[in-house]
Amino acid sequence: MDKIDRQVITALQRDGRRTLSDLSEEVGLSATPLARRIARLEREGVITGYSARVDAERLGLDLTAFILVELETQTRAALDRFEAELRRFDEVMECHLMTGSRDILIRAVAADLKAFDRFLEEGLMQVGNIRSMRSSFALRTMIRKDELPLG
Repeated sequence: MDKIDRQVITALQRDGRRTLSDLSEEVGLSATPLARRIARLEREGVITGYSARVDAERLGLDLTAFILVELETQTRAALDRFEAELRRFDEVMECHLMTGSRDILIRAVAADLKAFDRFLEEGLMQVGNIRSMRSSFALRTMIRKDELPLG
């Protein structure tokens, strides 16, 4: 990746809907080589997709929870099964394999405590291989960055 690749990625992170001509003006490339560059970055998996940022609270998803999970076993097969199970739940926004005393960190959203409790009891607690879980609720998001620092 060169300097222009980084400029293109930074600009697309700020606004993925901008026109090719607008982007081309910003990075100093004509439209055709820029389009080829973007296609290459997509092909190589550097650019993984385009999406809209959505305010969860405006959609009635007022509760954000972080759930720390300790697994019974951490074999590759067990982790793959756990990940596949979690993909079924719309409430799960992120899932990270962690170091330390807990194995998994989940960020989940729900409309309220009652909906979160239902997700836990009818969903997450039914997934096998869980030794323990601890949940914390976000009071507010203080910082959220969607742009990676590319220098």
